[in-house]
Amino acid sequence: MPKPSIVLVHGAWADASSWNAVANALRDQGFTIYSPTNLLRGVAIDAPYISSFLAQRTSGPVVLVGHSYGGFVITNAALGGGDVRALVYVDAFVPDEGENVFQILGGSGSALAVPDPSTVFDLAGYPGAPEGDAEAFLKPATVHESFAQDLPEADRWLIAEGQRPITLSANTTPSGPPAWRTLPSWAVIGTEDKVIPPATQRSMAERAGAKITDVAGSHVSMVSHPQVTIDTILAAAAHVTD
Repeated sequence: MPKPSIVLVHGAWADASSWNAVANALRDQGFTIYSPTNLLRGVAIDAPYISSFLAQRTSGPVVLVGHSYGGFVITNAALGGGDVRALVYVDAFVPDEGENVFQILGGSGSALAVPDPSTVFDLAGYPGAPEGDAEAFLKPATVHESFAQDLPEADRWLIAEGQRPITLSANTTPSGPPAWRTLPSWAVIGTEDKVIPPATQRSMAERAGAKITDVAGSHVSMVSHPQVTIDTILAAAAHVTD
């Protein structure tokens, strides 16, 4: 069987560049890599977009990888397009049907699950927004202290300056039937993650039957400790080609 394509789906407050170290290493090993844009509008928009991307841009087997909110999206997109054979979750949401982001984080101890959201987010309206919706940006202090605390300061500033916001409504939209019920999955859990606490990640990953690897990393462990994510994707790819 040919090597699977690797499709890397970024999360909130990020873009495809968050996968650079992972993509470079896997490309060097002969894999075809795609890092599509995650629209960050809500799973009812984002998942069909990724499914459409998979259907049109990939051929042959696919390992579909999601970081953070990207995990929410791949859970809903994997069965909608392309020949997805395996899922990899990196510091990610692994939702079951009916769950939403705020519900999963509520009571988890997440640095983002706070009584006053304005202490961690800057909110801004956007054109065409439904009544009451807004985009959430991470405050710089949140990036430095809770999102990417194990990156060099200059890299943390680049994240704060170039972040792509997620809508508030994206965090309250429920997940559909999860692809992990029928596809094998792997999970990388950052044990220093302050956005999705490791215990929360672990309970979701175990529920999905994922093969779990821990890494002493922040919420962006694929940037700070890319080799763990690379090795996990390689394990998923090997399973696909066996």
